Amino acid sequence: MNPAPNLVLVGPMGAGKSSIGKRLAQRLGLVFVDADHRLEEITGAPVPLIFECEGEAGFRVRESQLIAELMRERGQLVATGGGAVLSAQNRQLLRGHGFVVYLKVSVEQQLQRLARDRTRPLLATDDKQGRLEGLAATRNALYEEVADLVFDSDGLAVATACDRVGDLVQSRWQRGEAA
Repeated sequence: MNPAPNLVLVGPMGAGKSSIGKRLAQRLGLVFVDADHRLEEITGAPVPLIFECEGEAGFRVRESQLIAELMRERGQLVATGGGAVLSAQNRQLLRGHGFVVYLKVSVEQQLQRLARDRTRPLLATDDKQGRLEGLAATRNALYEEVADLVFDSDGLAVATACDRVGDLVQSRWQRGEAA
Protein backbone atom coordinates (compact mmCIF):
# COMPACT_ATOMS: atom_id res chain seq x y z
CA MET A 1 0.00 0.00 0.00
CA ASN A 2 1.34 3.42 -0.98
CA PRO A 3 -0.23 6.15 1.15
CA ALA A 4 -0.41 9.21 -1.07
CA PRO A 5 -2.42 12.44 -1.29
CA ASN A 6 -3.30 12.01 -4.98
CA LEU A 7 -4.24 9.35 -7.49
CA VAL A 8 -2.23 9.55 -10.73
CA LEU A 9 -2.93 7.85 -14.06
CA VAL A 10 -0.03 7.20 -16.43
CA GLY A 11 0.10 5.37 -19.73
CA PRO A 12 0.23 5.91 -23.45
CA MET A 13 -2.16 8.01 -25.48
CA GLY A 14 -5.40 6.14 -26.01
CA ALA A 15 -5.14 4.15 -22.78
CA GLY A 16 -8.13 5.97 -21.28
CA LYS A 17 -6.43 8.27 -18.78
CA SER A 18 -8.85 11.14 -19.40
CA SER A 19 -12.07 9.21 -20.02
CA ILE A 20 -11.58 6.69 -17.21
CA GLY A 21 -10.04 9.37 -15.01
CA LYS A 22 -13.10 11.64 -15.12
CA ARG A 23 -15.44 8.86 -13.99
CA LEU A 24 -13.02 7.50 -11.44
CA ALA A 25 -12.46 10.92 -9.88
CA GLN A 26 -16.20 11.34 -9.49
CA ARG A 27 -16.55 7.88 -7.94
CA LEU A 28 -13.74 8.55 -5.45
CA GLY A 29 -14.64 12.17 -4.66
CA LEU A 30 -11.45 13.60 -6.16
CA VAL A 31 -10.85 16.70 -8.26
CA PHE A 32 -10.07 15.60 -11.84
CA VAL A 33 -7.10 17.27 -13.51
CA ASP A 34 -6.09 16.47 -17.08
CA ALA A 35 -2.47 17.68 -17.17
CA ASP A 36 -2.48 18.46 -20.90
CA HIS A 37 -5.71 20.46 -20.61
CA ARG A 38 -4.40 22.32 -17.57
CA LEU A 39 -1.24 23.19 -19.50
CA GLU A 40 -3.39 24.54 -22.34
CA GLU A 41 -5.35 26.67 -19.83
CA ILE A 42 -2.16 28.07 -18.30
CA THR A 43 -0.42 28.84 -21.61
CA GLY A 44 -3.50 29.82 -23.58
CA ALA A 45 -2.26 27.59 -26.40
CA PRO A 46 -3.20 24.07 -27.52
CA VAL A 47 -0.60 21.32 -27.08
CA PRO A 48 0.03 21.02 -30.85
CA LEU A 49 0.88 24.73 -31.02
CA ILE A 50 3.24 24.44 -28.04
CA PHE A 51 4.99 21.56 -29.85
CA GLU A 52 5.15 23.61 -33.05
CA CYS A 53 6.59 26.72 -31.37
CA GLU A 54 8.80 25.20 -28.69
CA GLY A 55 9.37 21.66 -29.89
CA GLU A 56 8.94 18.59 -27.72
CA ALA A 57 11.76 19.73 -25.41
CA GLY A 58 10.00 23.01 -24.64
CA PHE A 59 6.74 21.20 -24.05
CA ARG A 60 8.45 18.77 -21.65
CA VAL A 61 9.89 21.65 -19.60
CA ARG A 62 6.41 23.13 -19.22
CA GLU A 63 4.97 19.70 -18.42
CA SER A 64 7.55 19.12 -15.67
CA GLN A 65 6.82 22.51 -14.09
CA LEU A 66 3.12 21.68 -14.09
CA ILE A 67 3.64 18.24 -12.55
CA ALA A 68 5.71 19.78 -9.75
CA GLU A 69 2.90 22.24 -9.11
CA LEU A 70 0.15 19.60 -9.22
CA MET A 71 1.97 17.25 -6.87
CA ARG A 72 2.01 19.96 -4.18
CA GLU A 73 -1.80 19.65 -4.03
CA ARG A 74 -3.91 16.84 -2.58
CA GLY A 75 -7.26 15.17 -3.25
CA GLN A 76 -6.80 15.06 -7.03
CA LEU A 77 -6.90 12.47 -9.73
CA VAL A 78 -4.25 13.60 -12.21
CA ALA A 79 -4.29 12.20 -15.76
CA THR A 80 -0.77 12.80 -17.03
CA GLY A 81 0.34 13.16 -20.61
CA GLY A 82 1.82 10.01 -22.12
CA GLY A 83 5.37 11.33 -22.02
CA ALA A 84 5.32 12.66 -18.46
CA VAL A 85 7.30 9.61 -17.29
CA LEU A 86 10.26 10.45 -19.54
CA SER A 87 11.70 12.73 -16.85
CA ALA A 88 13.27 11.02 -13.82
CA GLN A 89 12.25 14.04 -11.74
CA ASN A 90 8.62 13.65 -12.84
CA ARG A 91 8.67 9.95 -12.02
CA GLN A 92 10.03 10.73 -8.54
CA LEU A 93 7.36 13.39 -7.94
CA LEU A 94 4.52 11.20 -9.20
CA ARG A 95 5.64 8.23 -7.11
CA GLY A 96 6.28 10.35 -4.03
CA HIS A 97 2.99 12.26 -4.12
CA GLY A 98 0.61 9.86 -5.82
CA PHE A 99 -0.72 6.36 -5.95
CA VAL A 100 0.19 5.70 -9.57
CA VAL A 101 -1.95 3.55 -11.85
CA TYR A 102 -0.50 2.52 -15.21
CA LEU A 103 -3.33 2.11 -17.71
CA LYS A 104 -1.83 -0.38 -20.09
CA VAL A 105 -3.06 -0.76 -23.66
CA SER A 106 -1.85 -2.53 -26.80
CA VAL A 107 -0.70 -0.67 -29.90
CA GLU A 108 -3.57 -2.27 -31.82
CA GLN A 109 -6.09 -0.87 -29.34
CA GLN A 110 -4.41 2.55 -29.48
CA LEU A 111 -4.71 2.58 -33.26
CA GLN A 112 -8.44 1.87 -32.98
CA ARG A 113 -9.06 4.45 -30.26
CA LEU A 114 -6.98 7.17 -31.94
CA ALA A 115 -8.02 6.51 -35.55
CA ARG A 116 -9.85 9.83 -35.93
CA ASP A 117 -7.74 11.90 -33.53
CA ARG A 118 -5.84 14.69 -35.32
CA THR A 119 -4.76 16.61 -32.22
CA ARG A 120 -1.70 14.64 -31.10
CA PRO A 121 1.60 16.03 -32.36
CA LEU A 122 3.47 12.75 -31.89
CA LEU A 123 0.98 11.01 -34.20
CA ALA A 124 1.45 13.49 -37.03
CA THR A 125 3.07 10.83 -39.20
CA ASP A 126 2.14 8.45 -41.99
CA ASP A 127 3.32 5.47 -39.92
CA LYS A 128 1.17 5.74 -36.80
CA GLN A 129 1.71 2.11 -35.87
CA GLY A 130 5.47 2.45 -36.11
CA ARG A 131 5.40 5.63 -34.02
CA LEU A 132 3.23 4.00 -31.34
CA GLU A 133 5.47 0.92 -31.26
CA GLY A 134 8.53 3.15 -30.87
CA LEU A 135 6.92 5.11 -28.05
CA ALA A 136 5.91 1.87 -26.32
CA ALA A 137 9.47 0.54 -26.57
CA THR A 138 10.77 3.69 -24.89
CA ARG A 139 8.05 4.30 -22.32
CA ASN A 140 6.46 1.02 -21.18
CA ALA A 141 9.29 0.17 -18.77
CA LEU A 142 9.04 3.69 -17.31
CA TYR A 143 5.29 3.30 -16.76
CA GLU A 144 5.98 -0.02 -15.01
CA GLU A 145 8.73 1.56 -12.90
CA VAL A 146 6.52 4.29 -11.49
CA ALA A 147 3.31 2.23 -11.10
CA ASP A 148 1.78 1.04 -7.85
CA LEU A 149 -0.86 -0.74 -9.91
CA VAL A 150 -0.89 -1.92 -13.54
CA PHE A 151 -4.33 -2.16 -15.16
CA ASP A 152 -4.90 -3.45 -18.71
CA SER A 153 -7.61 -1.32 -20.36
CA ASP A 154 -7.54 -3.24 -23.66
CA GLY A 155 -10.98 -3.95 -25.06
CA LEU A 156 -12.86 -2.50 -22.09
CA ALA A 157 -15.62 0.07 -22.29
CA VAL A 158 -14.96 3.15 -20.16
CA ALA A 159 -17.64 2.28 -17.58
CA THR A 160 -16.34 -1.29 -17.18
CA ALA A 161 -12.73 -0.16 -16.93
CA CYS A 162 -13.68 2.48 -14.37
CA ASP A 163 -15.55 -0.07 -12.24
CA ARG A 164 -12.71 -2.57 -12.31
CA VAL A 165 -9.83 -0.17 -11.74
CA GLY A 166 -11.90 1.66 -9.11
CA ASP A 167 -12.36 -1.53 -7.11
CA LEU A 168 -8.63 -2.25 -7.30
CA VAL A 169 -7.67 1.28 -6.31
CA GLN A 170 -10.06 1.30 -3.36
CA SER A 171 -8.57 -1.95 -2.06
CA ARG A 172 -4.92 -0.83 -2.51
CA TRP A 173 -4.71 2.93 -2.09
CA GLN A 174 -4.65 4.60 1.27
CA ARG A 175 -5.19 8.33 1.06
CA GLY A 176 -2.48 10.00 3.04
CA GLU A 177 0.50 12.28 3.00
CA ALA A 178 3.32 12.08 0.50
CA ALA A 179 6.07 9.58 1.16
